[in-house]
Order: sequence, then C-alpha cells, then structure tokens
Amino acid sequence: MDFWNFIISHLSEIRDQTIEHLILTVASMVLSTSVGITVGILLTRFQKLSNPVLGFVGVIQTIPSLALLGFLLPIFGIGVTPAIIALFLYGLLPIVRNTYTGIIEVDPAVKDASIGMGMTNFQLLKYVELPLAFPIILAGIRTATVINVGIATLCALIAAGGLGEFIFRGISLNNQYMILAGAIPASILAVLLDATIGFIQKKPASRRTWVTMGVSIVLILVGFFISGSKTESRLIAGFNSEFIEREDGFIGLDALYDLPMEIKEMEISLMYQALYNGDVDVIDGFSTDGRIQEFNLKSLIDDKNYFPPYYAAPIVNGETLERYPEINEALDVIANQLSDEKMAGLNYLVDGQKQELAEVANAFLRELNIYASTDAGSSEDPDIIIGSKAFTENFLLAHIFAQVIENKTTLKTKLQLGFGGTKLIFDAIRLGEIDIYPEYTGTGYLVLLQKSSKDVSDFTDPDVIYNDVKKDFAEKHNLRWLKPLGFNNTFALMMRTEHADSLKITTVSGLSDYLNSK
Repeated sequence: MDFWNFIISHLSEIRDQTIEHLILTVASMVLSTSVGITVGILLTRFQKLSNPVLGFVGVIQTIPSLALLGFLLPIFGIGVTPAIIALFLYGLLPIVRNTYTGIIEVDPAVKDASIGMGMTNFQLLKYVELPLAFPIILAGIRTATVINVGIATLCALIAAGGLGEFIFRGISLNNQYMILAGAIPASILAVLLDATIGFIQKKPASRRTWVTMGVSIVLILVGFFISGSKTESRLIAGFNSEFIEREDGFIGLDALYDLPMEIKEMEISLMYQALYNGDVDVIDGFSTDGRIQEFNLKSLIDDKNYFPPYYAAPIVNGETLERYPEINEALDVIANQLSDEKMAGLNYLVDGQKQELAEVANAFLRELNIYASTDAGSSEDPDIIIGSKAFTENFLLAHIFAQVIENKTTLKTKLQLGFGGTKLIFDAIRLGEIDIYPEYTGTGYLVLLQKSSKDVSDFTDPDVIYNDVKKDFAEKHNLRWLKPLGFNNTFALMMRTEHADSLKITTVSGLSDYLNSK
C-alpha cells in the first residue's frame, strides 16, 4: 500500500517523465532508422566498405554511455539534443547490420531472375530486396528500440529528463519505491514498443506499412512535444539527484528562501561544466570543490544559515575498530590537518590540474612527514576496505586514509570508490561490506539520523553537531566517528562570477529577491 500511495502521489511526475522518455526514444529511433537503413543499403552496393563501417558503428556501441554523454555535453550543452544524438549513435549498429545482412542474404537466384526480367538496380532494391529483407530490418529496429529505452534512463544525468530521474534519485537516497517508479514504466514502455514493432514485423512489407509507420512516428512526436513542453523561467538550476530530494538540500532551502527556478536534474560531475558553458545558471556544489577556482565560480552566501556544519571525519565500523584498534591511532595523525583552503587546493590539483588522486594524496602526506606508497589501497587480500562517495574530494580522502593506514600499521587496504549515494555507502558500512569511509557531520545529522535543526540548541555549532552524531552513530549503528579532519565542506549554491556580479547577487536571499522580482 505504501508503494501504491507513492505512485498516486507522484502520478503527474511519472506521466511527465514517461512522456520525456518516449520523446527521447522515438526521436532517436527516427534518426537511427533513417540513417541506419540508408547506410546498410549503401554497404550492399559498396561491399568493400562494409567491414570498416560495421566495425566503426560497433566501436560506438562499446563506448560507456556516461562517457559519451560527457563528451557531447561541452559540444551540444545539456538537455534533449545531446541525449538524442547519443541514443541515435547507440541505435545504429543493429539497424545497419540487419539491413546489410538482410539484403545480402536475399537468394541470388531471385536477384538474377529479377535482373533477367529487366529490372533496374533501383527496382531490384524497391520491389525485391527490401520487401524480402523487411522482417530482418525490423528485427534490428526492434533490438535498437529496446536498447535505447534502457540507455535513455542515463540521459537524466544531463538534464534530458525521462524516467532515469526517479531511478537515480532512488539510488542516491536508497528509496526502493522511487527506483521502481522509474524502472517499472521504463520496462512497460520497452515491452510495448517491442510488441508494436513485432506486430508490424509479422505483416508483409508494403508502401502502406512504411507510410503508416512514418505517420505514426510523426504524430507521436508532435503530441509528445506539445504535451511535454515546459515554460522557461528566468534562471535554470542544475542540481544532482540527491540534493533535490535531501531534507538538507533543495526541499528545505526552497521552503526557507523561496527559489522559483526551473530545475534540471544532472549528474554531479557534469554540473560544473554545464554551469561554465552557460547551460544552467545556478548549481549546488561543495564549498571546498576545486572546480570553483577552475571555472571562476561564485559561492552564494547562505545568509540565513540554512546549511549546518559539514565537517569531514572518518567513519569506521565498530567491529572493525575492535579488531584493528590501531586504525584510530593511524588516522589520528591527519586529524585537523586539512583547512578549508587546503582541501580546496587539493581538489583543484585533481579537477583543475588533472593530477592523479594517489599522487595528490601522497604529496599532502609528505608535507606531514608521512612517506606512504601510492600503491596503497590495491591489495587483493585486504584487511580493510575503504569506500567513498562519487566525487573528487571523497575519492581523495579515501586515498589518504589508505596510504596513512598502510604506512602506520601492518594492515593491507583496498579502495572501493564511487558509491552512488549517501545511503548506499552508509548501508554498506553498516552491513560490514566496507570498513571506513569519509562522511560529513551535517549529512550524518540530517540525512542519516534524520534529525532537524530543532533537535539541538545551537544548530550552527560544529562541536555540538559532531558530538551528537558521534554519540548516536555509536549507540544506534555501532559506527565510530574518528576525529574531524579540520575542514567544513558545506553545501553552496553557485553561479558564474560574471553572471552573479552582473545581477548583483552575492547571497541566497539576493538570488531569491531577483527570482521573485521577475
């Protein structure tokens, strides 16, 4: 019943995301089908080109989806355009290959008979080869369509919309209902499209069949674009899935400040590039992120003190710490050694200067006279597994933990980096699947313990928040917070410096005033 209540309460959002998903799939398949069939036909006439061309479209199919989207973003920006281009490229291989194979495998005796009857090359193609290859061609289109329905979920990471929005929010927040709300409609959509094309595949090829398919696609696209159109706002925000749904994220921030912006859901590592390119006007970020300097961004002042302190500290599984108490002493050497400025500088070396994570971590430790190995964290038979969330700073801190532990103890470590959300990595350490990871006091307080600012007398005091999470994590989850590392990586809204200056916005209240004056 809880799941159905969730579905009912989010029905309009599910409808909109399904429409967006269909737009991406159908539009990309129109392009893939048109180009794929044309290329497949040409390859049957110039067969020497078949191997290199088929090899090329095959290589495209092997490119990881997120990598391709990240490559297209600087060229085409965010939104529907790069998503459709990516899906178009992924749809080519089965269509090109099936078109080529279907025509090539037409019985040579049938071709010879047709030519003997006086058919031209075009007539042979139109009246013999294409009709006989029609089922095989449609099989390729059918395969490409189902593939693209699945890949289209990833397009939510570049603000293209679709059912991936629910899926990635659910993964970030470990919300099974939210994951199912995106996954089930996507599965149903794939089945329906597959069944529709399968029905057409059983019918004999004719001009009417091709015209019906074309008109149907056009009508579907027109209807979806009309029903899925949105009103543009003055400013567009690019937020990651977790920030959109977290209680200490946009929900509470909007309630306090009133920020009427159009929100584009994006993958966290792509937001900064989108802001720099001008595809969005505001993003959520972290105050110690190195990309602030790299992209010349301005962090807006949280003048109403909405965000609590987010002091970083290692969290260790209680059973692990009992088994290996030397971990506490080892990590104690880096306690309070990282200021806000120092952490931002280390992040910039990775993000801006493209230095290796292990090398940056190693250089920092050498400043503390800790001479560790950059190979730390790669043991195949580890005593300790160190995890991290999926952003640069957490990656870097995990490398620092690994190098310190292997330098100060006889323990072997393994890095397991890039957990897709706070609650995912929290469950992993709670269940003993990892032993240590870097966490932030504000996140522990508001997200993991699900407390509010009213639960303590001084919500802005870092010591109060730290002592509270340390006590409750030990009692409720048998997890130990070690000493803080020294820096406060709080959430922040960011804009391009020149844009913020031109609008005279320096605070979140100033952003609110601007938005509400339009």
